[in-house]
Amino acid sequence: MKRIAFIGLGVMGMPMCCNLIKAGYPMAVYARRPETLKKVVAEGAEAKSSSAEASKNADVIITMLPDSPEVEAVVLGPSGVLEGARPGSILIDMSSIAPSASKRIAARLGECGVRMLEAPVSGGQPGAIAGTLSIMVGGDQADFEECEEILKVMGKSVVRVGGIGAGNTVKLCNQIIVALNIAAVGEAFSLGTKAGVDPAVIFSAIRGGLAGSNAMDAKIPLVLERDFDPGFRIDLHIKDLANALQTGRDLTVPLPFTSLIMQVLQALKVESKGDLDHGAIMTFFEELAEVTISK
Repeated sequence: MKRIAFIGLGVMGMPMCCNLIKAGYPMAVYARRPETLKKVVAEGAEAKSSSAEASKNADVIITMLPDSPEVEAVVLGPSGVLEGARPGSILIDMSSIAPSASKRIAARLGECGVRMLEAPVSGGQPGAIAGTLSIMVGGDQADFEECEEILKVMGKSVVRVGGIGAGNTVKLCNQIIVALNIAAVGEAFSLGTKAGVDPAVIFSAIRGGLAGSNAMDAKIPLVLERDFDPGFRIDLHIKDLANALQTGRDLTVPLPFTSLIMQVLQALKVESKGDLDHGAIMTFFEELAEVTISK
């Protein structure tokens, strides 16, 4: 069984790492917060003093970090993955970062004989806990096949979408659709609620038709309960859409609605809602309509 190093034990990384430990994989871990390390050590992981130390004896190194600068620092920086990883090992970066950053990191690793897959995920904290994430993989086919079993411990849908850069491109497509979907649901439910229709009834009536979506199924029950505890924070969605807009500029692809929903997210951040779940996008439309979508 492959030896794994896991670096990045946040809201998503912690349950993903724990699922791999439960599946029997030998696990070395590194995180900056000692209390985080204690949790996974209790599950059977071996704590290390740096990313380099964690990577030293690993066949597969998994990173789950906030954005491109953090991944580049952890992988390529002092005491980073590249200092410890041996030639022939594979880095699976499961962070959601800019496609251009993935290509830079993969090129640098390749110079030292370390292979790379990018494998950003969708499904939020609930999917990470349940091991039901959707995983979009970019990289070499042979490397994907070698790591597919590991990825399937963490996800119910594991699809190789192309070479390095393709995985994060598909993730950006996903994030555009999710943000705009939640916005559309918020706008529509604000209208229906203001008109006097029970929002729970609206949900029941339309969820099985063409307007139905996983985003609506996931978010409306929480909004009805006024539950905005973060499964995926607005701040992180802002980060993803910033990467999408930059990629659009790089490729000369107009993204007018992405630009618009980015302004909505930034307005929510100004209202100190950046740490709320992205389902709180709906509150923007509630405030405009002076209505509350709730039971």
